[in-house]
Amino acid sequence: MEKVILITGASSGIGKETAKLFQAKNWKVAATMRKPEEHADLSRIADIECFRLDVTDADSIREAFAEVLEKFGRVDVVVNNAGYGLLGPFEAASDEQIERQFQTNLFGLMNVCREAIPYFREQKRGTIVNISSLSGRSAIPFSSLYSATKYAVEGFSESLSYELEPFGIKVKLIEPGPINTDFYGRSEEIARKEGLNIYDEKLDAFMDFMRKGGKTAPDGSAVAQVIYNAVTDGSKRLRYPINTKGVLFFRGALPEPIFRSLIKKIFLR
Repeated sequence: MEKVILITGASSGIGKETAKLFQAKNWKVAATMRKPEEHADLSRIADIECFRLDVTDADSIREAFAEVLEKFGRVDVVVNNAGYGLLGPFEAASDEQIERQFQTNLFGLMNVCREAIPYFREQKRGTIVNISSLSGRSAIPFSSLYSATKYAVEGFSESLSYELEPFGIKVKLIEPGPINTDFYGRSEEIARKEGLNIYDEKLDAFMDFMRKGGKTAPDGSAVAQVIYNAVTDGSKRLRYPINTKGVLFFRGALPEPIFRSLIKKIFLR
């Protein structure tokens, strides 16, 4: 029997590449996004169906799951990919930006998990893939809120893996470093506050460094391949780093003051 994968945030980047890869591997794909009507190119691919799902709207999550089950009859894997990247100094972030950061990256992911878990538990199988980030293992400047959500995703997922293992449910964490997607383009948002200019010089240098790094980084298809490997490797492995540039190694190997000096030299030139 063909397996079914549900992917949030599948309209572009990692989510879209994951949908295409699993389709090529003979999976049925439920590609979910906020505005499926704007992405007919995906729905024209055989075995990919697009569904409306906004992770910040619990009703749309429930409705999407019901529609996917009605269409395909089952779900084997859920990929929590939908995300929002807010960068910049914490001091400049508005209440609305802070709320959106957490609603999208953390609470939305939790709500999707809450919808999937009872179904997976009843069928005694299933895999939850949560897209984290290198920034969820090692924070960098001007990513305080983004890192806060990804650190939370890390802790949530690790604890959840213990809870769900007795029911045959696996939890996987994908931890990309720099990836060439629209994170630094369409999806990018920078926190700025009128009259608060003290951070501008270092922030501009940081963003220039990040954009240049993004252009030379692997694209979303590289992450899609790691997701596929995580789903199909048959292991209980939790974390799958990708393109972390040795940061995790150096974080563990170097004394903290030296590691922090290294991060400052790289990102705050």
